[in-house]
Amino acid sequence: MSCAELSAGIGHVWRLASQRVDRLDARFLLQHVSGCTLAELIAHPERELSAEQADRFDGLVSRREAGEPLAYLLGTAFFCGLEFAVSPAVLIPRPETEVLVEQSRRRVQELLQMRCQEQAQSRALACIAPRIVDLGTGSGIVAIMLARLCPTAELTAVDVSVAALYVARANAVRHGVQIRFLEGDWYASLGKERFDLIVSNPPYVADGDLHLQQDGLPFEPRLALSDGVVGGDGLGCIRTLIDGAKNHLFPGGWMFIEHGYDQAVQTRELLHAAGFTDVDSWCDGAAIERVSGGRQPPVNPRNFSKL
Repeated sequence: MSCAELSAGIGHVWRLASQRVDRLDARFLLQHVSGCTLAELIAHPERELSAEQADRFDGLVSRREAGEPLAYLLGTAFFCGLEFAVSPAVLIPRPETEVLVEQSRRRVQELLQMRCQEQAQSRALACIAPRIVDLGTGSGIVAIMLARLCPTAELTAVDVSVAALYVARANAVRHGVQIRFLEGDWYASLGKERFDLIVSNPPYVADGDLHLQQDGLPFEPRLALSDGVVGGDGLGCIRTLIDGAKNHLFPGGWMFIEHGYDQAVQTRELLHAAGFTDVDSWCDGAAIERVSGGRQPPVNPRNFSKL
């Protein structure tokens, strides 16, 4: 857009930008830069942008026109109805990950109910807090949602990326939850610690998959998208997670992993081979099996939760 066009009212600027990018994207970018609400945009289309705002808006529209995801341009994205900070260091939250959160929440609530019943029977002073670890936390959305939904649980979140952990910590502060963040490659930073629940949304797109060049994915961190195994099937990280779970789950503990649209069968086979029981998969809103999981066999079905 020319200087004259950018110096016109925001209503005119919005119309011009809508010829280059989606109208809704143009509106969000304009609101982001100008600080105006939708009501103000409609009621006062004659309002002008400052020179700095005009330059910034034109730059953002150009970046969106080139395919950069809107969430990175705005610096935020929504997940489970909450707003989270995002940056090119982390994946943009996607609705299918809500399945991972929901299945994890259900198991934690079942565990709490069982432990409270045991507490009442034994007259213990308090229930043992469930321990949850989110491996490859990225922006922290899974750990943060579980901390909000399961406030008595102890949350640990791990990521190999320092930049991702910076975003995750900021999001935890934003939403007022207490989470222990650790830098490390999967289980490396956990020592001999064990948990009641391991959750993960790991990289699962096969290296070289054409999808990595589409729908804004070239702008997202490749480390969080693909396991990087040349000629592999995208299951490298999932194998690592499942193989290491036995050393970090309490007996009777659960593991839930998000995976690709066509990886449910293979993920279940890996879980079975690792000795998990109650193995199953759960569908997202598009009826696609998106999350698979299972339980470590309890040493004693009646007492495993006390271990």
